[in-house]
Amino acid sequence: MNIESRETLLTRREAAQAALSACHCRILVCSGTGCLASGSQVIYETMRELCAGLSNVSVESNGHVPHIGIANTGCQGICELGPLVRIEPYHYQYIRVQPEDCREIFEKTVLKGEPVERLFYKDRNSKSCQKPEDIPFMAGQTRLVLEHCGSIDAVSLDEYIAVGGYDALSKALFEMTPQQVIDEVDRSGLRGRGGGGFPTGRKWKQVAAHKDAPVKYVVCNGDEGDPGAFMDGSVMEGDPYKLIEGLTIAGYAVGATEGYIYVRAEYPNSVARLQYAISQAEEAGLLGDDIMGSGVRFHLHVNRGAGAFVCGEGSALTASIEGCRGMPRTKPPRTVDQGLWGQPTVLNNVETYANVPNIVLRGADWFRTIGSDNSPGTKTFSITGAIANTGLIEVPMGTTLREIIYDIGGGIKSGGTFKAVQIGGPSGGCLTQEHLDVGLDFDSVKKYDAIVGSGGLVVMDEHTCMVEVARFFMSFTQRESCGKCSPCRIGTKRMLEILERIVAGKGTMEDLDKLEEIAQFVRQNSLCGLGKSAPLPVISTLKRFHKEYEEHITEKKCAAHVCEALRIYQVDPHKCIGCTKCARNCPVGAISGAARQPHTINAAKCIKCGACQAGCPVDAISVE
Repeated sequence: MNIESRETLLTRREAAQAALSACHCRILVCSGTGCLASGSQVIYETMRELCAGLSNVSVESNGHVPHIGIANTGCQGICELGPLVRIEPYHYQYIRVQPEDCREIFEKTVLKGEPVERLFYKDRNSKSCQKPEDIPFMAGQTRLVLEHCGSIDAVSLDEYIAVGGYDALSKALFEMTPQQVIDEVDRSGLRGRGGGGFPTGRKWKQVAAHKDAPVKYVVCNGDEGDPGAFMDGSVMEGDPYKLIEGLTIAGYAVGATEGYIYVRAEYPNSVARLQYAISQAEEAGLLGDDIMGSGVRFHLHVNRGAGAFVCGEGSALTASIEGCRGMPRTKPPRTVDQGLWGQPTVLNNVETYANVPNIVLRGADWFRTIGSDNSPGTKTFSITGAIANTGLIEVPMGTTLREIIYDIGGGIKSGGTFKAVQIGGPSGGCLTQEHLDVGLDFDSVKKYDAIVGSGGLVVMDEHTCMVEVARFFMSFTQRESCGKCSPCRIGTKRMLEILERIVAGKGTMEDLDKLEEIAQFVRQNSLCGLGKSAPLPVISTLKRFHKEYEEHITEKKCAAHVCEALRIYQVDPHKCIGCTKCARNCPVGAISGAARQPHTINAAKCIKCGACQAGCPVDAISVE
């Protein structure tokens, strides 16, 4: 049905809701990237085969037609526990589902409505959590951007419409002027979720002010390049229509007729689902030359990036879309004045646009009731590293690290001790124990030499070497530097060389002064935001873990036993049984000793390969 008016939108919604309500059972298989990697597509195919022919379950054709039965959904959030399967209307959440579990799910839950108890999450008291919201990881969240991820078919336009999709666009087109839309977004206090935190409404006003521009553009930054970050990718592959609706509203508000979604090529699922969703929206009259019969024109395109981290920077991104090498440019002029092809351009990230439909529909006052005063709304975070439950979360701005790590994330894995969290990706900084009760928002973390960034959180325990963390992230940013400005091109290289000397046990105390000096210079003089933030991991670790740097230099010691060059392998004479296995395994003959007598390791000859420790049958070899 082509949606030619508000009335036909309502008619299509009624039909879609009727189709969903007529279903006796819906099997929702998570098809987020994490669950796909752990085998969820096999689960989906197996359930399709088992359900084929049943009258109470209609098997959909992999999302290419509206369905009422088995569906591939977006990320259900608890990536650590995948593959995930949710069964409606019982609202059962099954975890770590394997192909051999499918028949039991089919026979007990699909046919009889009975739960498969062993597939439920067990809390710390061994209590079964049947529903998603019973799981502590999910209970502590406020899911607005992610509200549909995991509960509807990711690529079904009808299901999106059935849960209220396109109500916001309809309201904007038929009840609000473009200026009223901009004013509502501005009044909401929505700030760009890509890292900078620039007020979204202010940016839209600047583009809308170019009344005489022959063309304007709306661009979505989906180039999520931070290691450990997968928030935007989850929205694009899990709820693409929400993003498209937000972009269309932005186009209407600022007077743009063309939009581009820039997605890194490493996100094939996001690219495929966005392209399919755009085609469905065009076919339904929700994109194109006469959206819902309003006379408003807006076309949307997907552009794939080649994986350059620097293309996450606005001017480099637009250069890449134009077919040029992705390199930042000197500002001004800003993108809002001369962006894509030299025309006024709104550039926000995926999460920012995904917030827009709710703001238009529920109002700015509602939005400001969530989050902190200076950073209203929610923020999505991906939590990874040494934490019990990794995955995708969404919490109000101002939520503390303690709440995220311990209440939602379940604490440190294997009972370890919290040491630090890297926030904001490779361009962010480290926060420590003293910052656990700091509310996370755009302004609060800046005073601690960190940024919220796009929302990646890498949790670290006592087994993490902070010098190696700084070296790892500096290696990444140095490799990804576009090379256009010398502070970033040369400065990151010099910092990396110093860090590599330190982790190799060849550093000097003077190196620490040089490292601090270069880091501050790069921060102050780099051309773009990526260069300016590249030294933050060095600055924050130097400030908070200076003693650890000193140990690497003066004592040639890595307390975490991570830096290979500083490992000292020792044999415990009380445990060693003289089996000679370590001596036989050593590739350089650094171990000596008679049979049935304790052996010794010549530290001068040892190449730190660890073969001796790996092969010892009595665990007599340790690392100091």
